Amino acid sequence: MPLIKTYETEEATGELLEIYNEIIKVRGSVGNNAKLFSSSPELLKQQLDFIKYYSTHPTLSMPLLASIRICVSSKEECNFCIDFNTALLVNYSKWNLEEVEFMKKNLESKKLTQKENALLKFVINSMKNPHKVDKNDIDALKKLNWEDKDILDALNHGARMLATDILFNAFKIEDYEA
Repeated sequence: MPLIKTYETEEATGELLEIYNEIIKVRGSVGNNAKLFSSSPELLKQQLDFIKYYSTHPTLSMPLLASIRICVSSKEECNFCIDFNTALLVNYSKWNLEEVEFMKKNLESKKLTQKENALLKFVINSMKNPHKVDKNDIDALKKLNWEDKDILDALNHGARMLATDILFNAFKIEDYEA
């Protein structure tokens, strides 16, 4: 059971119910990732806007973004997030479990482009030690035709995943079965 109050669909009222209905239209159900934020509908709206932004990102592919989330969540041992994003790669991008495991250990995948692999490594290494990031790191990404916006968006995506993992782990959300 979560350590904070989360709201099931049948308990939701007002603004939260409206948000849940929007989620149900898109996904068919309200997952624990949304219920995590149910005590604060404003945060839930922000989280949904974050998800919408990245789901239609013009240059960061779904497999790259899912890979970032898996690598971040693996370090944080957030099994809910690891499993969810692994399922995305397996079911929508046709990866197999061995390819996901290889990527988690090596921060690269044959399923990603060289350009994407470089950005994945940058994000994960930057999160490990942001003080070591220097101009050479950014220049190397720019030589692969990544724009400043892409680099910022990718690192922001990883940092937001870390924040979500911390919330899931602290409030024991992943242990909770709806």
